[in-house]
Amino acid sequence: MRRDSSFLCISITIKNGGKILGKNLSFVLNNLEDLVAAFFISITTILVVINIVLRYVFNSGLVWSEEVATGCFVWSVFIGAVAVFKHRGHVGVDIIVKRMPQGMQKAIGLITDVILVALNGYMSYLSIIYISKSYTKMTPVLGISSVYISSSVLIAFVLMTMYSIKFVWQDVTGSGKEEK
Repeated sequence: MRRDSSFLCISITIKNGGKILGKNLSFVLNNLEDLVAAFFISITTILVVINIVLRYVFNSGLVWSEEVATGCFVWSVFIGAVAVFKHRGHVGVDIIVKRMPQGMQKAIGLITDVILVALNGYMSYLSIIYISKSYTKMTPVLGISSVYISSSVLIAFVLMTMYSIKFVWQDVTGSGKEEK
């Protein structure tokens, strides 16, 4: 009989020589962006629903919930974009490229990935500038620095730059098994 409680997973892990912990840790690390984005969108949804119930049933609300929900939504969007980018899931129009010879397809793929390194790197640079200017801007309700929200942009573009470099490496070495 197996329950999904963390205590039980830890005790099973110890008895099985760390195999379950290794699988769980591997799953978390391989899907970290997805899990973070899911966490933030869950918080957004929970806060919005709670505030709706409080407003319409109890005629009151949580003053701070809209600001926190908005910040969580921003984080979910940018980290979710990284999760999709990691799996090469963004929409692309490749009808012309698919009709070209295999060698030309690989060359265009490499050129595209090099351009993505440059664009994501440049967006990372612009994100640093944006964050440096948003340090002094405080959020209206909570009164905290808006850098806590704005930093999601920097983190997202830095991660996408790193994945772009990984894609270029896979293009050059031929080690990428993922489909584009």
